[in-house]
Amino acid sequence: MNIVEIQLALPEIFIAVMACVILIADLFISDRRRGLTHLLALITLAFVTIITLRMLWPVGASELAFYDTFVRDRFGDVLKLFSYLILFAAFIYAKHFLRMANLYRGEFYALSLFALLGVMIMISAGSMLTVYLGLELLALSSYALVALNRDSATGSEAGMKYFILGSLASGILLFGMSLIYGATGTLALNEISASLASGADDQLLLSFGLAFIVVGIAFKFGAVPFHMWLPDVYQGAPAAITLLIASLPKLGYLALIIRMLEDGMSGLHADWQAMLVVLAALSLILGNVVAIAQSNIKRMLGYSTISHVGFILLGVLAGTAEGYAAAMFYTIVYAMMSAGTFAVMILLSHDGIEAENLEDFRGLAKRSPWFALMMLMLMFSLAGIPVFVGFFAKWQVIAAAIGAGFTGLSVLAVITAVIGAFYYLRVVKLMYFDEPENTDAIEAPADFKAMLSINGLGMILLGLFSGGLISLCVSSFAG
Repeated sequence: MNIVEIQLALPEIFIAVMACVILIADLFISDRRRGLTHLLALITLAFVTIITLRMLWPVGASELAFYDTFVRDRFGDVLKLFSYLILFAAFIYAKHFLRMANLYRGEFYALSLFALLGVMIMISAGSMLTVYLGLELLALSSYALVALNRDSATGSEAGMKYFILGSLASGILLFGMSLIYGATGTLALNEISASLASGADDQLLLSFGLAFIVVGIAFKFGAVPFHMWLPDVYQGAPAAITLLIASLPKLGYLALIIRMLEDGMSGLHADWQAMLVVLAALSLILGNVVAIAQSNIKRMLGYSTISHVGFILLGVLAGTAEGYAAAMFYTIVYAMMSAGTFAVMILLSHDGIEAENLEDFRGLAKRSPWFALMMLMLMFSLAGIPVFVGFFAKWQVIAAAIGAGFTGLSVLAVITAVIGAFYYLRVVKLMYFDEPENTDAIEAPADFKAMLSINGLGMILLGLFSGGLISLCVSSFAG
């Protein structure tokens, strides 16, 4: 280890140190002054953003460190910057809910920063060992966050289900890694890629290892048929935690699939591409169809997430730089849309009772025209209505899939997107055409309202000026 390698991993080191500092400092902060923990967490994200921006890797360049276990490149830096942004918004949104639900504790901030660290490690993984380290750090933090409300039976059940199925997925992924290691004799992803290119490895062992790895990734992503945990966890977790796990981890899992399949096993591209075609098609169909039948908006958004995972896989399976850039663009946009949607749910919650049913959105336009408009923009973007950024995200992945020859799958994606528009527009109908059941004034802190306004307006502004973000994603895979 030398000073250059430490500089490459400086953002990860800073987050690890500050997560520990917040964990210890919180012991000496009284409940009445818990805002200091919140402020310290926001300052941490601001400083790590500055560190990453100052070291933003140039186009087409990358650097390996720590015996090829850590990679620093533009793809990683861009994805990390959006991870900080998503978590910053999540902290703003969560504070209001945690206070209402009597869950305003320092553990939330420490665990969230450790989850961010896990995402960052996955993003910069250059070895299967680093991949697993980041994955488990994210997973263990997420299990604890889901069960943060120890007095909630549904929260404890969701946390236990998440832990059991998540552990199973991690075990499956680890077994697949061990088979790949047995076939190639290395854990470094660049060396695995070189070994596969030579064609001297045990093909049967490689095929089995690849199958287990794809299944493990599909479990983590929530792709069909490995999706059974996702709607239950979304519904059982507190709204602020659901907001977090519905957005931030998706960036890490995107990095996981690109690092493992493209950087490490591009030599088996035809094999994993065929697997992803099946996963994408099933996720698009089941996610959108089952979401229609949901009356609980958390479960509806859970099945909606499954359909969006199908779109992300659509970009990845193309196997081209354009496809990866489209998948990256889609994942970033989806994380923003998901965070904003759950924030509106938090806005409508009161007295510790979550507004998790569709009926809770009745007449929102009459209670608060501005935030009904923000929710409309989020719903239109999730549905892929033109002009909104969600439309361009879908357009990019479908274009990449068509370019790679998957015309039939692209047509399926368009059809299922039209089906999915129904349940998003149903929320708009409830807000604008039904009478409100609750006429109480909607109250929230100024920072919450400001962040939600930025989030909602961002859906149309990013749509109108999407070229910059698309170019940034494309530059991440240039060279």
